[in-house]
Amino acid sequence: MLLNCVAYREGKKLADVEIEQISDYLLQPGCFVWVALRDATPAELDTMREEFDLHPLALEDARNGHQRPKIEEYGESLFAVVQTLDWSDDNITVGELDIFVGRNFILSIRNRSNRALLGVRDRCEREPEMLRQGAGFVLYALMDAVVDQYFPFIDHVESELEAIEETIFNKGSARSNIERLYEVKRKSLLLKHAVTPLMEAVGKLTSGRVPPVCANSRDYFRDVYDHLTRINATLDGVRDTIGTAIQVSLSSVAIDQSEVGKRLAAWAGIFAVATAFAGIWGMNFKVMPELEWAYGYPLALTSIFTACSVLYYRFRRMGWL
Repeated sequence: MLLNCVAYREGKKLADVEIEQISDYLLQPGCFVWVALRDATPAELDTMREEFDLHPLALEDARNGHQRPKIEEYGESLFAVVQTLDWSDDNITVGELDIFVGRNFILSIRNRSNRALLGVRDRCEREPEMLRQGAGFVLYALMDAVVDQYFPFIDHVESELEAIEETIFNKGSARSNIERLYEVKRKSLLLKHAVTPLMEAVGKLTSGRVPPVCANSRDYFRDVYDHLTRINATLDGVRDTIGTAIQVSLSSVAIDQSEVGKRLAAWAGIFAVATAFAGIWGMNFKVMPELEWAYGYPLALTSIFTACSVLYYRFRRMGWL
């Protein structure tokens, strides 16, 4: 679906353009065309290929989707893939933003994402001196907008982790905490898979040989790289915290099991003594002094009760009961 198709010259909006007019505006000096699509159909991609002369390998990646974040150079043009994350409660959708960048055009295709990027166009149009740099600055603005959307996701993950840490030593919460920790780990890994390869790709636009289309915006890409580095470092910290929390939870489970084992052993010891006494007086001997004694039965019960009470007291003092 076509969202926008606009021509710009010298950093200012020239006109809203029909698809059929793109070629005409591309021929005008100092003019570039910015097209935004959402969930593009094969027919729309074919039209864009004809209008912008897109590289077939890059177009194939855009058709197939589900690409790893990357930036690839094809002659004088670039093809960039940036992953987007949409979340609602515990449902997370990984989307994709495919960007074709040329000397006088930029084509962005948003797939499987409900997060609008209309604010990027408004921002660029409010800064004509920046937009005058051409398609390279628009590429920066699109990538910066997507990376900025990662920060609320990071805050969400950290808030969940803090909530789990507050209950990690509560009795009987180990199992649920471990399940929640693995859910937080899954979410952080989704963002990690989006950030790490993109950080490597953007690094190529900040130092060394920079593609000509991005040469004037090198400093801005360095800002995106900075943000990605911060997010990556935060994710490493989150991963370490999750690992520690899981170990603590498992240790709590082991401690709880040890406590249960102590209680069972203590009660087994007490009943073993009672069983021993009962076994002695229950032996079938014909000559047994206590059998004919009038106070034998009360004495047997008293002995059993006294022995069990002493054991119970000792176990209580040891913390086993």
